[in-house]
Amino acid sequence: MKRTTEAAPAKDVDEYLESVSGKSRRVLEDLRRTIKAAAPEAVEKISYRMPMFYHNGPLVAFAAFKDHCSFFVMSPAVMRAFREELKSFDTATGTVRFYAGESLPASLVKKMVMARIEENGAKVKKRGLRSSGKRRN
Repeated sequence: MKRTTEAAPAKDVDEYLESVSGKSRRVLEDLRRTIKAAAPEAVEKISYRMPMFYHNGPLVAFAAFKDHCSFFVMSPAVMRAFREELKSFDTATGTVRFYAGESLPASLVKKMVMARIEENGAKVKKRGLRSSGKRRN
């Protein structure tokens, strides 16, 4: 079964990955393991019909598309910080696109996830919020 936009949304990340076929599935499973290793406290959810990780807010996400996979870093600042290491990939403001036969280097993914954890932590600290979203007294 191949993931399509017409398919019913997956209930969880496992179901999402089951719906992805071939090399894309293996690449995304590897990406998921790498993200989990870098952010063990992050919570996985399906949001916008794709797997997302949350830690003090949205952290990163990934998805399979017809001709490519995407790693959503959701941060122009983090993308700029890793611009040199991302030169060989197709990128956009907060996204890295890659093809089924490729995979992102695990060390790069870990560094980008850690940068996002720091970025989200700084936002929480600046707002005076705990990770639960409640204001400190």
